[in-house]
Amino acid sequence: MQVFANDLRCNGLAIVKKLVLLVSMIIDVVIPAFNEEQSLPLVLGAIPRDLIRQVIVADNNSTDRTAEVATAHGAHVVKATTQGYGAACLSGIAYSRACQPAPDILVFLDADYSDHPEELPLLTEPIIANESDLVIGSRVKALRERGAMLPQQVFGNRLATFLIRVLFRKKFYDLGPFRAIRFESLEKLKMRDTNYGWTVEMQIKAIKHNLRWKEIPVHYRKRKGVSKISGTVKGTFLAGYKIITTIIKYR
Repeated sequence: MQVFANDLRCNGLAIVKKLVLLVSMIIDVVIPAFNEEQSLPLVLGAIPRDLIRQVIVADNNSTDRTAEVATAHGAHVVKATTQGYGAACLSGIAYSRACQPAPDILVFLDADYSDHPEELPLLTEPIIANESDLVIGSRVKALRERGAMLPQQVFGNRLATFLIRVLFRKKFYDLGPFRAIRFESLEKLKMRDTNYGWTVEMQIKAIKHNLRWKEIPVHYRKRKGVSKISGTVKGTFLAGYKIITTIIKYR
């Protein structure tokens, strides 16, 4: 009975400690967006707002009502005038950095509703518990909607992670866009890529800076609309080329 009481007391203290950390942690969400007026309301509506400070939508020269829709759903809109996924992420980071106090954690997710925003706590909890600096949402087959990732995406992802294992002797299984990172760790990485190499640059630099990372299985569904990258031959080729050259560059 005494052992049970001690276990209960220890577990209770651990839970309280995590709650205190959660309350004190400032979490911002960055969403790069290009012509996503149809999917954005779904994404913004699924984010657990009680756990975060703000949502930053980096509007990457959209020609539709992306900015208006984002504002109407309570997000802060940042204009990312340089075209490219990485450029939009950098604009979102700059806005978050300028807010005082600076965030403790930044979460990145796509605007196409392929990610499940409600799973955000799965990615932030290891950082809050001081177990990781970077957490990648891994789009494992078991949790992936059939057809959510096109064959070229699956092949490119496997090739990129294989090259990382060969060249850096570290194992990643996905380059998933849904990810969380400790802000002070992100600042050390000095991210530069403005387009397709953004995710792999972050993971390679995490290796080089000895960050603690883990991959958490997350659900993944078919995106709303047509992908600007994997949905076109040109986009697929350019993304694949940039990811491979980025891996080689940092080696």
